[in-house]
Formats: sequence, structure tokens, C-alpha cells
Amino acid sequence: MDGNPREDARLGRVTTAAGRTGFVARGVVYALVGVLALRIAFGAGGEDADRQGALHQVAEQPFGTVLLWALAVGFVGMALWRASTAVFGEAGRKKTGSRLLSAGRAVFYGFVAWGTASYAAGSGGGSDSDSASKDWTATTLGWPGGRWLVGVAGLVLAGVGAAIAVRALQRRFLRKLDTASMDPRTRTAVTGTGISGNVARGAVYAAAGAFVVVAAVRFDPGRARGMDDTLRSFADSAAGPWLLVAVAAGLVLYGVFSFASARWRRF
Repeated sequence: MDGNPREDARLGRVTTAAGRTGFVARGVVYALVGVLALRIAFGAGGEDADRQGALHQVAEQPFGTVLLWALAVGFVGMALWRASTAVFGEAGRKKTGSRLLSAGRAVFYGFVAWGTASYAAGSGGGSDSDSASKDWTATTLGWPGGRWLVGVAGLVLAGVGAAIAVRALQRRFLRKLDTASMDPRTRTAVTGTGISGNVARGAVYAAAGAFVVVAAVRFDPGRARGMDDTLRSFADSAAGPWLLVAVAAGLVLYGVFSFASARWRRF
């Protein structure tokens, strides 16, 4: 932003507000997904533990439609803020790779905003994560070289999940937060939610990517899994439902971390 200083400042305030609303919306959805996954772990939930399930939970609350539209606005805000960072860079970082990543995130949150708005408008907001994953895998496997494309996509998703977890353990997310304005207790709490939440999120991505790779190797789209089926798979591991409990609790904490990001993120 190299134009009129007043206009730049005004635009900065707008994109910052948009980003904050986006983090709040993200926090609500992840916290609800985590709660739904906890209910599944304890045998008390039939709702899908994914974004669609979270939106359904919101819709059932008093003024649910209003709340859904508020979430849609929040995701629009996130998309706009990510788009601005793709153009101008984020917090002084103007590397091409960072900008491309921001552009990809802007597109992703644009689709999330559209799906949320569609749900609020009563059209359902699209299929659940499991159906969408299987449909995409089946379609891609039918393309020339589709098996390789699916396999690469699975490896990329698994790699992203592993990277998220590793970066969380390295506490790299703290670089994007204004930790100087936090008191020691707050910083400890935010750090804890950031580590736990991002490790859980990374585990889900990595597991989902592994299922996509298996689908490619076996040429079976039914092997692909969305967030709900991926979370349920943790309950079938050797650790039993307790692994799902740990991951689900981590997703709730990631929601809390998103709320903290809305407050202390460096925009």
C-alpha cells in the first residue's frame, strides 16, 4: 500500500477488521467440530464432525439463521483479508511463496463463505466432507493419469498436516502474534492452545491425506475420507476412543486459539 497515507490507513483498518471477524468465525466452526467429535468418542453423537455438522448445530440454536449469516460474513472477511495479504504481503512479509499461499487461502475461504451463506439461505450448503472427498476422488481417478494425481494430492495433504504439527511444536505461530502485549499467564495459555490445536489439526490433515493415498494405490474412491470419517478412524486405532478424545479436544483448543488470534494476530 503505497498510495495516499490516509487511504492506506483506512484500508488497513478495514482489512484488519475483516481478518478478526474471520478468525472468530473459524474458531466457532473448529470448536463445534471438536465438540461433535468428543460426542462421537463417548458414543453420544450422530452428527457429522465436520463443517456441515457444525453449521447444523448453529442452525438449531435460537436465531440460528442470523448466526449462520454472521459466520458467512466472518468467512467473507477472512477471504478478503487473505486476498489483501496476497496483494500487499502480510505483516511486512512480501515473498512470492507467502503471497501465493495467501491467495490459495483466500480462494478456500471464499468457497467456505459461499457454502455457509448457501446453508443460511436454506439450500444445504453442499455435501458433507466424506461425500465430497469420495466424489472428488472418484472423478479424478477417472481422468487420464488420475491415479497419480490423487496420489500426489494425498501426499501433499499428508505433508501439509505433518508440517502444521511440526511448526506447532516449534511454536512458530507465536511469530504472528503480538505476544508483547500479553501477560505471562495469557501467553502460556495461548501457546498451549496453539500447540495442542495445531498438532490436532495437523494430525487430521495427515490422516486424511494417507487415506487419499490408499484410495489411489487401491484405485478405490471409497477409501478416501473427509473430516468426519477421518476423525472416526482415530477411534478405531489401537488407542481406542481416547485418541479421538485427544484429537477432538485439540480441535476445540484450536477454536480457542483462533479466538486468541482474532485478538492478538499481527495484521
